[in-house]
Amino acid sequence: MTTLTEAVHAAAARLEAAGLAFGHGTTNAHDEAAWLLLWRLGLPLDALDEHAARPVAPAEQAQIDALLAERIATRKPAAYLTGEAWLQGVPFTVDERVIVPRSLIAELVADADGSGALDAWLSPETRRVLDLCTGNGSLAVLAAMAWPDVEVLATDLSADALAVAALNVQRHGLEARIRLAPGDGWAAVDALGGPEPFDLVLCNPPYVNARSMAALPAEYRAEPAISLAGGADGMDFIRPLLAGLKPHLARDGVLVLEIGHEIEHFHRAFPRLPIVGLPTSAGDEQVLLIEASALEFLT
Repeated sequence: MTTLTEAVHAAAARLEAAGLAFGHGTTNAHDEAAWLLLWRLGLPLDALDEHAARPVAPAEQAQIDALLAERIATRKPAAYLTGEAWLQGVPFTVDERVIVPRSLIAELVADADGSGALDAWLSPETRRVLDLCTGNGSLAVLAAMAWPDVEVLATDLSADALAVAALNVQRHGLEARIRLAPGDGWAAVDALGGPEPFDLVLCNPPYVNARSMAALPAEYRAEPAISLAGGADGMDFIRPLLAGLKPHLARDGVLVLEIGHEIEHFHRAFPRLPIVGLPTSAGDEQVLLIEASALEFLT
């Protein structure tokens, strides 16, 4: 009988041969095969070594084969098949109403323990956090977990996305500290009557430029385009975001903005704006920090 290790290697070879794209929680065929098999067998996702020699019964192998066939035929991200994704070790409910959570901002928020990259820019008085374009709510949840004294407002244009975000807020018991609000950018905030300015604004907006959108693999095109597409140069959402930021940001507040691979387009759009590149696993130019005092250089 095949062992789990052997089954994972065989599944990885099958996924690799199918020419799939990865990047929705895994970066390679082996890790994705392990994720799918462990989930299908009802085993903890971190238990591959522990169960390496576990036999895989023929009926279980049939279920695995069906799952792999679905992944290959549909090109859907694995998270849509399992209904769950992990970000910084925290589980989140996902489905096709939201993009699979993978924001690099999560690395910076999850390190908020006194040594994290964001702590140097915040103060002990930081209380008000805004998560624009919250999607499934993962950044809002991670922020509430990282800073127990803050309250988070999380907004999104998509009512479907907010419905998934509500599931995750409830899943982690944070209903008392995370408020969800519908609306497009600052309109969502202003519709609440203009709450006090925020000490920290997190934003992982749609920023993929049109040329890159056209070249995306099928796995990324399976996600809601509204959460990815940023117009010709990727800056369609970011322009009004920065134009309206000043009255919504506390005097000592900061914006943490993910722009992915769009740094050149960002510089062209905002040539005079002082920015700080924050270190992430993908480099120092994919997540930017903008201080309130820098906003005078926008015009």
